[in-house]
Amino acid sequence: MSQQSQTAPTGVAERADTRSPRVILAITSLAAFMASLDVFIVNVAFDEIGESFHGSSIGDVSWVLNAYAIIYAALLVPLGRLADKVGRKRMFLLGLGVFTVASVACAAAPGLWWLVAFRILQAAGAAALTPTSLGLLLAAVPADKRMPYVRLWSAAAGIAAAAGPVLGGVLVTASWRWVFLVNLPVGILALVAAARAVPDSRDPKVSKVPDIVGAGLLTIGIGALALALVEGGDWGWGNGKTIASFAIAAVLLAGFVWRAEHHPVPVVEPDLYRVRSFAAANIAMITFSIGFAGYLLTLVLWMQNVWHWSTITTGLAVAPGPATVPIVTVLVQRFGRRIQPGVLTTLGCVAFAAGIILTLALAGPHGSNYASELLPGELVSGLGIGLALPTLLSSATAGLPPHRTSTGSGVINMTRQIGYVLGVSILVAILGTPTTYSSTHGAFVHGWWTMGIIELVAAVACLGLLNRRSNAS
Repeated sequence: MSQQSQTAPTGVAERADTRSPRVILAITSLAAFMASLDVFIVNVAFDEIGESFHGSSIGDVSWVLNAYAIIYAALLVPLGRLADKVGRKRMFLLGLGVFTVASVACAAAPGLWWLVAFRILQAAGAAALTPTSLGLLLAAVPADKRMPYVRLWSAAAGIAAAAGPVLGGVLVTASWRWVFLVNLPVGILALVAAARAVPDSRDPKVSKVPDIVGAGLLTIGIGALALALVEGGDWGWGNGKTIASFAIAAVLLAGFVWRAEHHPVPVVEPDLYRVRSFAAANIAMITFSIGFAGYLLTLVLWMQNVWHWSTITTGLAVAPGPATVPIVTVLVQRFGRRIQPGVLTTLGCVAFAAGIILTLALAGPHGSNYASELLPGELVSGLGIGLALPTLLSSATAGLPPHRTSTGSGVINMTRQIGYVLGVSILVAILGTPTTYSSTHGAFVHGWWTMGIIELVAAVACLGLLNRRSNAS
């Protein structure tokens, strides 16, 4: 979750002390929960969506996940900054409304690429409501009481991760379209409540519009890179289209870096990466997120296509790993404050890699015993995620000056979403076409090995956080 608007609540348009912070916490957390839930709930519906649109390959369906993550990543920081200028409540209500309407459109999509288009719109709404939800909360809470509220707000993401597979499995038994339609009543409730109970705030120091062109270069650049990875196996890695996609990605991402160096209000401020802990946290985050996204999707596809389990059984079976994360997070908050972030995150990534390799070692092609074949790996990986992810998010900004923490928080969350895109894309490139699932699990073995090695690379990157303590972790 982004903490994009975590700057001091200057310029509050309405008197926050007349509103209950707990009510505001409930409303903003509900909205943040919706945006996070849509990242996890769609994984379980992945196979059903592909079957619904005949002739769609796994690469085609992967864009239902990737389009959301790409747009969310690219717009998270710019829309957070724009909200500081025009008013956070206005941007929050706009984002919530767009997200809700786009969810209904996703549910009614007549074709796969219509669904992808509506997912892009949905991601834009999520990118507007996520940073503003935290900014509005911080503006309504006294400074000395903010940290407990921030932790509760952040817990919404952990709950969404745990609830997403189960809720998705239940809804998909009726239709995958209910995965999106469920957002309608929740969105309307949140809109009405926010309009009546949440006071506005803005940052009067923000006067310039963020670099929208830079955000566009980032969006298309990451999209071109994902396209090359997803389609490279079918096109051929030496095919002109694959090479052209990689080249376009390189040119556009280089243009994004150039814009960041020269634009007065860049999407990412280059000097942030001169802070050692921030640079290390972002490298660790992108590699960690690649493994996270890839591992979660392999579990779903393995259960549904190799073991031939139903979506509701798959959802229930995937849930224990994510459910472990908030428990570990609470324990770390209580008992692990004296442990360096570099140590916690390194151990977390190593544990996550161990969980993936344990799954690789135990999972058989017949699914005769879930408790002995998949559950151990899920629980160990959940332990690793709980140790690494919250600590990475908090320690990324620990070495930054106070006026840069909100921007730094937005950037680390952008990095996380980019990692999700790359994880899904790399996995699709490894797995190939769905026809390979029932005949052999060799492709999954390669996928699990790849994700495990990537997590070990993330563990090495986490060593850059040693000797850097985070008060928030």
